[in-house]
Amino acid sequence: MDLASAKKTLKKYFGYDSFRPLQEKVIDHVLSGRDALVLMPTGGGKSICYQVPAITLSGTCIVVSPLISLMKDQVEGLVANGVRAAYLNSSLTAAQQREIETQFFHGQLDLLYISPEKLTAQHFLPFLKKVNLNLIAIDEAHCISAWGHDFRKEYTQMRFLKEQFPGVPLVALTATADKITRSDILSQMNIPEARTFIASFDRPNLSLEVRPGQKRFEQILAFIQERSETSGIIYCLSRKSTEDLAEKLQRAGLKAGAYHAGLSPKERSRIQEQFINDEVPIVCATIAFGMGIDKSNVRWIIHYNLPKNMEGYYQEIGRAGRDGVAADTLLFYSFKDVMLLRDILGQNPGTQIELQLTKLDRMQQYAESLVCRRQILLSYFGESQQTKCGNCDVCKNPPAYFDGTTIAQKALSAIYRLRQNEPASMVIDVLRGSGKKELLQKGYQQIKTYGAGRNFSLATWQHYIAQLIQTGFIDIAYNERNALKLTQQAHAVLFHNQNVDLVQFSTVKERQEKAKKLAQQQSLSAERNEALFQKLRAVRRRLAQEFGLPPYQIFSDATLLEMAKKQPLNDREIGRISGVGERKRYRYGDYFIDAILDHLSEKKGQKGTTYKLTQEMLKKGLNIQEIAQKRNLSPTTVFSHLGYLYEKGEPVDLSPYISQEEADQISRAIPYLEKPVKLKALFEYFDGKVEYHILRLGIAFYNRNHKSKEQT
Repeated sequence: MDLASAKKTLKKYFGYDSFRPLQEKVIDHVLSGRDALVLMPTGGGKSICYQVPAITLSGTCIVVSPLISLMKDQVEGLVANGVRAAYLNSSLTAAQQREIETQFFHGQLDLLYISPEKLTAQHFLPFLKKVNLNLIAIDEAHCISAWGHDFRKEYTQMRFLKEQFPGVPLVALTATADKITRSDILSQMNIPEARTFIASFDRPNLSLEVRPGQKRFEQILAFIQERSETSGIIYCLSRKSTEDLAEKLQRAGLKAGAYHAGLSPKERSRIQEQFINDEVPIVCATIAFGMGIDKSNVRWIIHYNLPKNMEGYYQEIGRAGRDGVAADTLLFYSFKDVMLLRDILGQNPGTQIELQLTKLDRMQQYAESLVCRRQILLSYFGESQQTKCGNCDVCKNPPAYFDGTTIAQKALSAIYRLRQNEPASMVIDVLRGSGKKELLQKGYQQIKTYGAGRNFSLATWQHYIAQLIQTGFIDIAYNERNALKLTQQAHAVLFHNQNVDLVQFSTVKERQEKAKKLAQQQSLSAERNEALFQKLRAVRRRLAQEFGLPPYQIFSDATLLEMAKKQPLNDREIGRISGVGERKRYRYGDYFIDAILDHLSEKKGQKGTTYKLTQEMLKKGLNIQEIAQKRNLSPTTVFSHLGYLYEKGEPVDLSPYISQEEADQISRAIPYLEKPVKLKALFEYFDGKVEYHILRLGIAFYNRNHKSKEQT
């Protein structure tokens, strides 16, 4: 088969007149029966590289795919295009699997997607050898390598494919693999001579932005509201985070769903379908969501937490703007995220912990950097871009640059004279003229650049070397104890006097101070509402006493500060406050709304208005349920008003709601309980036989009469 046939297949089944850049070269190579490793960014058209040859050639292609959702989406898309495709995985019944295996055996399929577990099952290889295979495709091939970001042990068992089917071309495909991962894929798959095809990793339609992690929900809400009626994904670190964030967005009136591995397959499938069909435009998800989903109109991606590595980050932002139209990406960063990720990685000591921590460091450097973010991303994947992109937050708000050629030459010269065998820590020690034992034992005090950078602090050198790594002058060899290596760009600086622009270290400090000042301003903004904040604390304290809980379990200080700042006046508004979940909103929300209303009334010289309003309604003959309905409060809150009024000496009649016998029983019990009396403790004292609202009125009865007796 030749390229002319492949182009006919492309037009017939996919509707395109021509291949994208690099696709044609890959397909021509595969059609000639040769192996390949293909690196293309998400949305770059990797699938076409094996789908077109599979359809064009006689026989069937097997495609190894790690996720059920990925297989399902790919197969549904192919079938919709008229391609004979199916998948085998654990989601099928035994009868369904047998039917598909029969189709496969009789050559009735162009492509069969299969899980690595199914492929490596003992009974499957003999069956596979009876079928006419035209191509083997390994999708998400970075999973093969322990150096990759999503290593899976079952992928390493697939080495037998080339041994058992030496005449069948094998193509491994991924969107994310650095140099060491690419080399390991070729080795693990037993295709060392395979040609590697690397497309540009640049996605110029994606804007890149990093923000400090303070007040994330408010920032997310504003971000989404500016992009109403568009689809997007918010990636979170934990399952609970996806659910909590989705609930908050729902309370804010947005259509959002949560997606994570803890949900049932049926529920995950439902959310995925709703997202694909734009029924639910926002999904709060853990990292697996989006793999293989060919939804071209995702307009934005938010990372609620710092990703573990650059590969994962790049893969996830690549799920936006797959149609080539402008899309936005936003990453929230805080040092707390870094420490949390370090703890998580530390709990898995058998997973190349040093490598993973080093990759996390690179991710942290990306988030903290003041270098063009696109340059950093492209450099990480071995692609050089000398010009700044103009479509990231750093380019749009550029820092102060200076001619750092001399500094760069010192650093690069030190790496060169250390024979490119040492990590950054040793390079910096040499530059600063350290007297450390290891350095002296190796004789590094003898090299020419020893002490050439004494005038800079450790932190300053770390900053400058990080920039040189980020802009492609230095590589890190993870498989050589993170040794620093010089790139072609570095040789141009050392031997051809190429200039290097660096960002002033002081600029970083200034920006950090600016971020701190902004956070302080937000805090001061809340402090201006100190009086209300203290009233909310008093409400919290009272509720904590009543329910027998620590105050922070009612609401945190941060939540109360936000309430004091935003002053929610109804159920919907308080539901938008960070830290107010549905249960807490139902249980405690009215009390805090009351306190805010009362505070606002006081400012107008109308102290206690919320309680007085309840009192006026009682005087008019309305019962508890009617007052609750008219005031949009819960009956529990109205009973609380009643108790408050009675305790303050107001002429309120409690007899319709609590009998004298009940009041006396409660009064006799209170002295035996720990002070201050907790509603929960009183409830348990009566073995749960007395309702909470009666207990609340009984406490008010006791307090008023007890004080009266003390005064007499």
